[in-house]
Amino acid sequence: MFQFINTLLIGITAGSIYSLMAIAIVLVWRSTRVINFAQGGLALASSFVGAAVLEKTGSFWVSLPIAMIAGAIFSAAIEFFFLRPLLKRSGEKEQEIFLPIIATLGLLGIIKTVLNFIYGDRIGVITPPLSDKGFVISGESIALSPMRLLILGTVVVLMVVLTLIFQRTNLGLSLRASSFAPEISRLAGVRVDLIRTVGWAISGAAGATAGILQTTNGSGSISPESFEFSLLLVFGFVAAVIGGIESLVGAVLGGLTLGIILSIILMYVGGSLVFFAAFLILILVLLLRPQGIIGAKGGRRA
Repeated sequence: MFQFINTLLIGITAGSIYSLMAIAIVLVWRSTRVINFAQGGLALASSFVGAAVLEKTGSFWVSLPIAMIAGAIFSAAIEFFFLRPLLKRSGEKEQEIFLPIIATLGLLGIIKTVLNFIYGDRIGVITPPLSDKGFVISGESIALSPMRLLILGTVVVLMVVLTLIFQRTNLGLSLRASSFAPEISRLAGVRVDLIRTVGWAISGAAGATAGILQTTNGSGSISPESFEFSLLLVFGFVAAVIGGIESLVGAVLGGLTLGIILSIILMYVGGSLVFFAAFLILILVLLLRPQGIIGAKGGRRA
């Protein structure tokens, strides 16, 4: 019984981190209609910034917000200097389908190359700020610790804040309008280019948070070749699709669903099938419910 409970708790914790990456992907999609496959590289770069700040200050609570700011700056800079000119020089059909995917995949390779050039074999260390020792219930240690509670709380807070921004603020309305009807938005006085850059910046901050928490929940160290960030990108994308690519709430539900399923497979079937299972789940969702858990056909939701 405790083994099954621990499996669920491990899955919920991992799923919460996948949810953060899914939120980052959904934010870019909702603001610019682009799937950003460079998000994993941006999260890795931001995590290196966090590791450097942690080494200098010794404070996780200082390194996390600075890493988030770095993630926002990196993401906004890529949108401003690279993606925006690229999209303006291409046709509408290419903008929506081909060029952004190819560009962000290329950017992922460029980011990894730059990090390899700068850091080489060096690693960054991000130690958990809270105890990772599980609570004890009835003499049994469960897979829930103060650090994992922090991860869960961070996901909930970000989801609520971002959902309120999209639903209740002029910024959220402008982000949605700029993605679906940019020309009409410009006529209405919306600074579409600036709004899109803001959307990418918020996404970069969310992705940086996912990278930092993924590191503290894993080995505690990062390198330019950290495979866990590639997995984070893949699982975050799958979670976004499962939840509904339009929905922030769906991103969280998709991440939790994926995390629990993969945790059960890892515990009771075998670790070698985890990566395969994620893609199998993705294919099944696309076949059976392509709009996702929250998504609705012909509409969009918060």
